[in-house]
Amino acid sequence: MSAAKESTGQTQSSGVLGGGRLAPPTFATVGEARAHLKTRLAAAFRLFAFYGFDEGAAGHITVRDPEHPDHFWVNPFGRHFSRLTPADLILVNHGGEVVEGEGMVNQAAFAIHSRLHAARPDVTAAAHSHSIYGKALAAIDTPLLPFCQDACAFFEDHVIHEAYSGVVLDAEEGDGIAESLGNKKAAILKNHGLLTVGQTVDSAAWWYIAMERCAQAQLAAMAAGTVASLPPEVARHTRGQVGSEVAGWFSFQPLFEMIAAREPDLFG
Repeated sequence: MSAAKESTGQTQSSGVLGGGRLAPPTFATVGEARAHLKTRLAAAFRLFAFYGFDEGAAGHITVRDPEHPDHFWVNPFGRHFSRLTPADLILVNHGGEVVEGEGMVNQAAFAIHSRLHAARPDVTAAAHSHSIYGKALAAIDTPLLPFCQDACAFFEDHVIHEAYSGVVLDAEEGDGIAESLGNKKAAILKNHGLLTVGQTVDSAAWWYIAMERCAQAQLAAMAAGTVASLPPEVARHTRGQVGSEVAGWFSFQPLFEMIAAREPDLFG
């Protein structure tokens, strides 16, 4: 697959950005939809590596299979984000079995993502990694504040998951994260890091990138002085402008364009 075959999906949508109407692309067949999702997932991993969100073997992004909703595609455990292509991804069922592809399943990825996908039928993709500023924010028991336009995307749309008992390896812990997340788009996992979800791979990955960068900015502001948060009504209004699913999806498109041009081996 070439970068030229990847559409930005200029179709009708209720989300209006920049005076135009944009929405994720639709596909005539399951095979086309699956190929698109896998390409976007591989690109998301490449971008996580580009932004320095890799931490050894930690971290995972998943996307629900378009034909089998109780299966999801994920990175094989122990492979570096920067080298992944669509062909490297593995398909895992909700029993934790690899049903397509080669590689091991990260048990933490399975414990968290299988329960998120089960609890949230509206969630197509979920992202978690051990990025530096997400870990730092998770250490101080503070939410992301509505101190700037970008942070407003998460206003009243993220939670702090308080429980941490080590590496998440069983379904009960995954259920706890899913319960804490509720219907929100993001969670700060206390003493752990960030987690984001979306109706597309694009939006889930973008929310993670945006949240990490906002965490960095907030921590810098806190170190410099008192953070001036926007009034709730302004933050809520701004969230409506920059925090919708279509806004998250659209914000990912320039990043996909960049990583596809920089790393053409993404397409295999």
